[in-house]
This record gives sequence, C-alpha cells and structure tokens, in this order.
Amino acid sequence: MERDLQPVNSAVSRTAAGAAQGIVHAALPLGAHLVSDRAGYSHHGIHVGGGRVVHYAGLCASLHRGPIEEVTLERFAAGHAVRIVPHPHAAYAGHAAVLRARSRLGENHYRLLTNNCEHFCTWCVEGTGHSEQVRTCVMHPRTALRFALSLCRALIVARRAGGRCAAAAIAAA
Repeated sequence: MERDLQPVNSAVSRTAAGAAQGIVHAALPLGAHLVSDRAGYSHHGIHVGGGRVVHYAGLCASLHRGPIEEVTLERFAAGHAVRIVPHPHAAYAGHAAVLRARSRLGENHYRLLTNNCEHFCTWCVEGTGHSEQVRTCVMHPRTALRFALSLCRALIVARRAGGRCAAAAIAAA
C-alpha cells in the first residue's frame, strides 16, 4: 500500500545542526502523524503542538530500547526531512490523537516487529497499531535484509558516537 506523504520541510538542511530548518511549526496540525526517512527505515512520531513530538525512542536514547518520550521537532528530525502521513479516515484526530500519544508517555515496551514507532503512531490516529515497514519486510525478504544491514550500520555508528541516537549519529557521519 503506497501512501501519499506530504512534505513539511522539503528544503531542510541535512546537517544535525540544521535539523529542522524550514519547518513551519504553525503549519503542522495538532495530532499530525509525522515521518522522517532515515538510512533504510522511517521514524514516526505525533506532533503535539508547540514544535514538540511524541515518539517511541526505540534505540534512540542508547543502544537499549527507549521509552515513548516527548521531544522537540528538531530532535525528532535528527537532521532529516519531516513529512506528514495523511489519515483521511482517522478515528482520532487533533487533540484526541495528542491525548492518546501522551497517555503512553514513559511506556518502555518497544519491539521492532510488534510495537515500534509506526505501530505507536497508527494506534494514536487510527485506533489500532500496525506497521507498513514491518509488513513490507515480511512480504519482501530483500527489503528485510537491506533494513537489517542499515540497522546494524546505525548501531555501529551509534556505538562509535558514544551511544547517541543512531539516527543522529548517522546524520553527523
């Protein structure tokens, strides 16, 4: 299933320092499902207003699983472009999606295949968690292999960077 993703910051600098330059915070709807493409995967979060995003940190805080946390849009972007995933038939939108996202702050049950950042965001907006990335990997073994290799690379880069967020470490590399 192909998704029509709307660019938020198409002219963004790819450096960590200029992570979210050009993002117009006011243009982001409350409760928007955001996606930031990384090396081999996409990272997902929910815009909660004021230039802040709730996301599943996954392997971001260290080389260990991280909890659902609220961060700045710049930290979420980690030097990458950010886009909005449209949900024309969302069960929860705006403030309701924000309340759902914040209700899980601190949760630390990240599982790559069953409870990742995309599962979290689709749960916030649609009411049920699912991941197109996981589905694609299951359906297409070559894609899964490329993803596994990019994840290994990200973890190696993060380890060399002293445990910083793998995405931020890759952006800085």
